[in-house]
Amino acid sequence: MARKHLVSVLAGVLAFGTLSVGGAAFAQVPANIEKALADPSRPAVDTARDAARHPGEILALAEVKPGDTVIDYIMGGGYFTRILSAAVGPKGVVYAYQPAEFIKFKAQYGEDQKTVAAALANVKPLNGPMTALDLPDGADVVITVQNYHDQHLKPFPVDTAAKANAEIFKSLKPGGVFLVIDHAALPGATTAPDALHRIDIAQVKSEVEAAGFKLEAESPLLSSAADPHTASVFDPSIRGKTDQFILKFRKPK
Repeated sequence: MARKHLVSVLAGVLAFGTLSVGGAAFAQVPANIEKALADPSRPAVDTARDAARHPGEILALAEVKPGDTVIDYIMGGGYFTRILSAAVGPKGVVYAYQPAEFIKFKAQYGEDQKTVAAALANVKPLNGPMTALDLPDGADVVITVQNYHDQHLKPFPVDTAAKANAEIFKSLKPGGVFLVIDHAALPGATTAPDALHRIDIAQVKSEVEAAGFKLEAESPLLSSAADPHTASVFDPSIRGKTDQFILKFRKPK
């Protein structure tokens, strides 16, 4: 392992409060997040995924606290939205963003958003177009999970990610956290977002830092050496077992 990469991984481990031994991760997960994970209202289909997705450690890394304003950027089915809602508590707010383009492509995205927002009083739905992103200001945390690469799909303008990163930077408070999780592609694989629904970690770092963010930590918690990085994330041979990176960026104070 190159020294630079080792330092980067160790920085993520230290900032994460995580020690990884033989593939098992141990982290100090705050009480508000532990309570959120234990919420009996969570769907069984969600809790069954916790062991693989490590939401407690991930939201601990994102520093999600009671009373926070959090944006779940591209919420998908709402797995993290539900946990965030309970973690920030009644004095906090979770903005659940589902792109209008996604809802147009697949109506279920809109139905999932409506279901989650109707069930959770502190969840506010947002569904404007990704190509004209307008997020509320004053957020403490923005988190995007397995969707950063979607901004590079061919239907979107080439500057979609750059504009989104700028808007996220604007929406965060000084010192706020932007946490990015996505499926890893091979280095330099510029066609991976469309072909494989993956993205090169170096590309993400470069783009997000160009918006003014500082990379504070990265964690190997969701990494998988068994992933060859050459198959689509939807391929049955690798689905649910992809190599994923976790990057923690911070807006300077």
